[in-house]
Amino acid sequence: AAFALLCGSAAAAVVVWKWLGKRQIQKRMEEARRTRDEGVKKMAKAVQQFREQVPSVQTNAILSLPLLELTGRLREGSLSPKTVLYTYIEKALEVTQQTNCLQHFIPECEEQLQEIQQQREKGLLYGIPISIKDHIGHKGHLSTCGLVQRLGTVVQEDSVLVKVLKSQGAIPFAMTNVPQSLFNYDCSNPIFGQTLNPFNHHKSPGGSSGGEGSLIAGGGSILGIGSDIGGSIRLPSSFCGLCGLKPTAQRLSLSGASGPFSGTLAVPGALGPMARDVDSLALCMKALLCEEMFQLDPTVPPIPFNENVYSSSAPLRVGYYDTDGYFPLPPCMRRAVQDTRRALQAAGHQLVPFSPPRIPYVMNELFLKTFFADGGHAWLDLFTGDTVDPSLKSQVNCCRIPRLGKKLLALILKPLQFLLLKLKNVATISTCSSVKEMWNHQHQIQVYRTEFTTQWRELGLDVVLCPVLGPAFTTGYPGKLLTAISSTMLYNVLNFPAGVVPVSTVTEADEEELKLYQGCCDDPWDRMLKQAVSGAVGLPVAVQCVALPWQEELCLRFMKEVETLSHEE
Repeated sequence: AAFALLCGSAAAAVVVWKWLGKRQIQKRMEEARRTRDEGVKKMAKAVQQFREQVPSVQTNAILSLPLLELTGRLREGSLSPKTVLYTYIEKALEVTQQTNCLQHFIPECEEQLQEIQQQREKGLLYGIPISIKDHIGHKGHLSTCGLVQRLGTVVQEDSVLVKVLKSQGAIPFAMTNVPQSLFNYDCSNPIFGQTLNPFNHHKSPGGSSGGEGSLIAGGGSILGIGSDIGGSIRLPSSFCGLCGLKPTAQRLSLSGASGPFSGTLAVPGALGPMARDVDSLALCMKALLCEEMFQLDPTVPPIPFNENVYSSSAPLRVGYYDTDGYFPLPPCMRRAVQDTRRALQAAGHQLVPFSPPRIPYVMNELFLKTFFADGGHAWLDLFTGDTVDPSLKSQVNCCRIPRLGKKLLALILKPLQFLLLKLKNVATISTCSSVKEMWNHQHQIQVYRTEFTTQWRELGLDVVLCPVLGPAFTTGYPGKLLTAISSTMLYNVLNFPAGVVPVSTVTEADEEELKLYQGCCDDPWDRMLKQAVSGAVGLPVAVQCVALPWQEELCLRFMKEVETLSHEE
């Protein structure tokens, strides 16, 4: 009886301990939300005070100005930085109320407003309000990655990119929401909740730069900085109808941008701009690729922006494909590539069919194995003392299967072959069991890059036109379809610059054609993709533009050509 009583007491103690742990997590999340809400109220009050002082502001006229025109008006003095800043803060308040895209405002933006007026020379982004993704460090603010364990850590110094933006006259004014751990292309975390697509609140804005996508597409920011390690700039740009550029890693400094875990150098991440048009991306890159960034971070190659390449009108030799043979995309996305191909051809460019090699191998053995080489243990550690967001539960549960269970699952599924290609996820990825195996894995990535580049060179290509995942998924689906990102992850593995340009919208005919979509073999994943993208009439449809490493200017020049032709259609 005494033993039973002891066991019962121990069990009760465990239950109480777990309850206390969960309650502590809940308190920390509630405190973070309370701090955010107080910041929103302060900004709303500041906007109201400005409105009382300057009641005649033409809000819609300012918000409708393209970035190049807005910078011109600010530099000549016909618009003041203060007017523009408070106009965008007011709009951002409206957008985040509808979509929950902001983690918090940056109150120091008012100090930065004063500082830029003291600068001897007006920088290229003088007076431009700019939003930044949660994990891009700004002094005095949290960098959470949507994780409770990071709520207590305040950033002590601005990241290099934030320093350069400020020196160019930009005013960082808001930090945007991200999915928990950044490893999702939805945009939800247990602390700040689900961010919605501004065009359809049943749809996701994409991720992991989903807060940026939602805020910019909703009109609450004119320029934002995101990050991309599998499509995290390009997918929100696709879902939200924006232009976004993933540069070659290290073209822009990563110093001060802290991911949930570091060291996965085989497939590097990159920071890059998101905006409403390609010229805005080009201006941002031109502003960032300056002597100050090269001085602050000597690991960045000192390659200034090449305006001649961006401004060139010479005909291009363009490789193209509308499917990578791995995860067939919805009909509207393939239509967008073919329509763009015809427009480019009619404009005098040379179009050449191109087939990217061995995509199933790249997705499963190169990309996913890089991040889950340890069976996902490092990733799972991020959720210690945390609540797992519903959008990530399927991936987390797969990671938690014991190693023996994963081996048995892979063995059982092996005869299914092609189905296994898409089923391949964190449950069935083979791990790197030794240092030698890890070295070999990194070597195989180099081998594949050489193979891909050789094929590109043999065809004499300048750039490549290809699809991007879209249209916007219904919220909750991205976490169930991790391997659907093959269209974007390829160019992270290759470390090629790649950008997204909206060219069309989903039509009623696209929606009808989707009803006939069977993917590869009408399996559960094909049917799930069909469900994820249904009900998207009127939502943006985009294409992806790619160039060789360090040729961001050529990539942008190609994106500009695609953008111009799409407007003529």
